[in-house]
Amino acid sequence: MSQTPVIATGQQIGAGWSPALSVAKALAALAEARRTGAEAVYWLADEDHDRAEVASVVGWKAGRLTRHRFRFDARAGTATGWLPWTPEHQAEATALWGALPAPGEPTLRDHVLALGQPLWERGLRPFSPTNPAVRDSIQAELERWRALDLETLMVQQAERLAAEGAPLPLDPRVQAAWFSLDPHTGLRQRLDRGRPLPAGRWLSPGAAVRPLMQSLLLPVAAVVLGPSERAYWRLCEPLWEQVGLVAPKILPRPSVFVVPHGFQVSAGQLDALRLGAWDRLAPWPGSLPTARFQPVAGDPAWPEALQTRFQREQARTRERLAKLDHRLHRQATVALMGGDPEQLRQALFPFNKPQERVLPGLPWLRDGALLDRILERMDGATPVILVEEP
Repeated sequence: MSQTPVIATGQQIGAGWSPALSVAKALAALAEARRTGAEAVYWLADEDHDRAEVASVVGWKAGRLTRHRFRFDARAGTATGWLPWTPEHQAEATALWGALPAPGEPTLRDHVLALGQPLWERGLRPFSPTNPAVRDSIQAELERWRALDLETLMVQQAERLAAEGAPLPLDPRVQAAWFSLDPHTGLRQRLDRGRPLPAGRWLSPGAAVRPLMQSLLLPVAAVVLGPSERAYWRLCEPLWEQVGLVAPKILPRPSVFVVPHGFQVSAGQLDALRLGAWDRLAPWPGSLPTARFQPVAGDPAWPEALQTRFQREQARTRERLAKLDHRLHRQATVALMGGDPEQLRQALFPFNKPQERVLPGLPWLRDGALLDRILERMDGATPVILVEEP
């Protein structure tokens, strides 16, 4: 096993490299490795079994975003690396995203490997923890870890974190620390405390223990993590010393936005853009329709019901005029951003979420010039990176 320090990152493998933040993580690890002389490794989390997550994607149909979910003919609980990727799946993906390379073998794992080729060519090394060549040799050590009753330490840590008000995306009081994994079928099943590992199965760590296995298999010096990952990595803080490993340095994953050609936007403007708060971006320099409206009192001689109706109609008028204010602010923002800000908002925040959390990474992977632009801006310090599409 190579002893060159490793900068690791990874993601549960998803169709089309969904979501695109997986590409951002990969490039961040590659940039850090180049700065430090380390090796960048992409951990294919192909023993996870969240099928809904890897199968739910977004594509394009007639120029509009469309949601799609792939169906896999495999038993519930099958790890993602064993999910089939058939010619039918390839045809579905082509309809969503256009022509794409065929996998070397008919599995979701190989689909991801084929699409990731531009990253591998730039020096990132894919690593599958389900490769028998590396996995068989660590089973005895994983069994030793299981005998240490790491669950108790994690529960105590979870209670400390909860008392601090820290986020707890994984709760070890409910979620399993260990699973059994059939290396032939990929079936992954919960392994409760005290239950023996079935014959012929691998011991498979849950998400909170996986960081330890990563450092057991690789000389990890640092790891690029997103916010949720950083939260559940805190669960294993007391475990490193218990198993005899040194915790790697954690590097926050930067967010990446690919800006449509011709638009100008800065990181400081993103929140207002997401909200459509055009008045915070470029207030209309002249008078506004609402400023021309002066509500008046009704006639005291009117019946009470008519008085109420009169006030309600004035309120409605003011609401309609406020919409005209919004249109004027939007018009002023056009000059600031180089185009319709609503178009930009929909591009950067589809379904009102950051594009890297919604769109697949495949379009970025197809564009070598875009990958290089993003990579150049991965300086290890900038938390939000905006890159104009080539």
